Amino acid sequence: MIEPEPVPGPHGPSFSGRVGWGARPAVVVIDLVRAYTEPDGPFGLPSPGPAVAATEALIGAARSSGHPVVWTVVRYAPDLADGGLFVRKVPALAAFAGGAPGGWGELTLPPAPGEPVVVKQYASAFFGTSLAPTLHAAGVDTVVFAGVSTSGCVRATAMDALNSGFRPQVVRDACADRTPEVHDSNLADLDAKYADVVDLAEALAHLR
Repeated sequence: MIEPEPVPGPHGPSFSGRVGWGARPAVVVIDLVRAYTEPDGPFGLPSPGPAVAATEALIGAARSSGHPVVWTVVRYAPDLADGGLFVRKVPALAAFAGGAPGGWGELTLPPAPGEPVVVKQYASAFFGTSLAPTLHAAGVDTVVFAGVSTSGCVRATAMDALNSGFRPQVVRDACADRTPEVHDSNLADLDAKYADVVDLAEALAHLR
């Protein structure tokens, strides 16, 4: 087996190699719902507008080139019985329970007809869901990530993408978190060990 060459970077030669792009990318939009993008939402972000606009650009490029677009949302039973200890650790997740007021689990951007919406209960969109089989069936080898939050569901999903044999590409401009510091530090760590963190322009060039 040929080991990949380490790429010198801010983390030293032991980290920050590149997984690169394969032949068949898909865009996965993680939990971009009203709970995060509305200012009074339970997970309201300080300035989600740029990430939403960047996500729209990624989706448009993928659709125009015939690449898959997959969405994820968090949903729970009305009594949160399927939320395990996660809903105990993060009580605000109750906003995603069936019948909860506010419509906070509604997607901020509309999926096109036929685009899968994967329902999950935990941070990683791969854990206990159909995401990996859906991507494999479409012949996908590279997953382009957008959505929220960088330190939570984006990070967990990107790590599991690598674990599942996909090439994870996290688009810096298309993700957001509760502070710029949390966003940047998690992107730096993802780029060092688990994914390639790329700018919007690079992602668009590959998708087109």
